[in-house]
Amino acid sequence: MIPYSGPLIWAVATATTVGVITRPFRLPEAFWAVGGALLLCVTGLLAVPDALAAVARGYDVYLFLGGMMLASELARKTGLFDHVAALAVRQARGSARRLFALVYGFGALVTVFMSNDATAVVLTPAVLAATRAARVRQPLPYLYGCAFIANAASFVLPISNPANLVIFGERMPTLTGWLARFTLPSLVAIAATFAALYWTQRRALAEPIAADVPVPPLSAEARLTAVGIVAMGIVLLIASLLGADLGWPTCLAGLATLLLVCARRPGLCLPALREISWGVLPLVAGLFVLVAGLEQTGLIAKLAHLVQALAQRSPAASVWLPGGTVAVVSNIVNNLPAGLFAASALAASHASAQATSAVLIGIDLGPNLSVTGSLATLLWLTALRREGQRVGALQFLRIGALVMPLALVPALASLLI
Repeated sequence: MIPYSGPLIWAVATATTVGVITRPFRLPEAFWAVGGALLLCVTGLLAVPDALAAVARGYDVYLFLGGMMLASELARKTGLFDHVAALAVRQARGSARRLFALVYGFGALVTVFMSNDATAVVLTPAVLAATRAARVRQPLPYLYGCAFIANAASFVLPISNPANLVIFGERMPTLTGWLARFTLPSLVAIAATFAALYWTQRRALAEPIAADVPVPPLSAEARLTAVGIVAMGIVLLIASLLGADLGWPTCLAGLATLLLVCARRPGLCLPALREISWGVLPLVAGLFVLVAGLEQTGLIAKLAHLVQALAQRSPAASVWLPGGTVAVVSNIVNNLPAGLFAASALAASHASAQATSAVLIGIDLGPNLSVTGSLATLLWLTALRREGQRVGALQFLRIGALVMPLALVPALASLLI
């Protein structure tokens, strides 16, 4: 072991996190995450076999994201997004507030049944198309709706967020047990997030929008893509009920949709594959390696001891402190690595169901504070950049600093009822 390896690992992890957040020299997030992981290996702070094992731990997440990104790109290429967007604008009937509510409600459904990453990847381009069709001058309120509901609704079902599977692992409760624990906190989080976000955007939502917009025809390829996305959601729900991994079903559903669509329109295949944001996958892999490095600093043992101490103090303390702490930490190291740490600490401490539930709510809802809080928000940023939209870290933080706490506090409080 290298002398002072613990502080050095923390230094690398901190520098990497800063790089992912600020993107110096406009280099993508994946560059900094992979760079940090390689630095740990090159300096001997983390053995190469351990780094490779850490990368392998994320295989289910890579497959899951790959399938989702395939579906999203096909929906964009075939015009499915444009069609759905025009229908949403017509349904809004000239009301920006109604369009905002429609976006938020549809985002909640996509998150619940297809995961928060799907909301970021699949819904964001559709919402941007809707704002263009409605000739909206300020599209950010609707785009914020996609980002915030992706996290706020991400613990309605186990499949609503891959982090849920990380937290519970083999201790995953039955679906009925899950609903008994999280239905009330989820409803509270969704409603509170909507109210707080609407309040921050109320002035922008006062503008008139177009009501009668042309609805582009739905091509056969777009219909096939829609069927594929619906089938993917059904497959995910079945996999969740069976307790199976979500990666392979999602990836296979995405590939099957690609093959069906490209069988009718072969020229679509290569452009669709080429324009997918593949850089998300090395970003996630780099984060897994950083987690493996931080595990060597003894952090998990300290966290387990803390959880045990809180449980002995009072039930309320075992809810407020773990839930609030992981909510903040998720924005420093991203909620996927934070979830891995928390899961290990919870297992080591034999934490109560209440403490575990509080940690899961913090992991899922806490990332609404910053753009680096969750993978879903990073995917949302990537989708925006592809469409020429920019949202800065401080710009998002100003909204998240109000919206996240106003949802987190009542959601955690509902666990004590």
